[in-house]
Amino acid sequence: MRKVVVNSTPLIILCKIGRLDILQKLYHEIFIPTAVYREVTVVEDSACIQIKNALEWVHVESIREYTDKKMYKAKLHDGEVEVMILAQDQKADLVIIDDNAAKKTAKYPGLTVTGTLGVLIKAKRQGIIDSLYPFLAEMKQNGFYIDPMLEEMVLQQAGER
Repeated sequence: MRKVVVNSTPLIILCKIGRLDILQKLYHEIFIPTAVYREVTVVEDSACIQIKNALEWVHVESIREYTDKKMYKAKLHDGEVEVMILAQDQKADLVIIDDNAAKKTAKYPGLTVTGTLGVLIKAKRQGIIDSLYPFLAEMKQNGFYIDPMLEEMVLQQAGER
């Protein structure tokens, strides 16, 4: 089974559109560091409740070596840094993170990285969802910015253009 470590933004987005289940259907289980758990559960909202209800397949892990945090750029959030450290510690097969600076940083030590849009493309290809377009529209309605050129590229990759 693939080891997948997920950052807070993809979790929050998928919760806001009511499709956290996509991660379970694609990967069976995921791992999140404690900093990410704190970020998504700090406010008692829909994302918090969904994550707390999914703890049988969403595994919260503590990172072992906090001194490793110094190795990462100061502009990254705690959750992003812990995602990278946890992914390296667990020899993760995949990291799901949306922030571009964090993605670039995660690739530097050789981590395989995708984002929420990549997850949705994979879900479409595997028949978990029928169409990407409604998900993209709902994500945008919930405050997730998608560059129009990126949206067009994602829809083309999903065979919807």
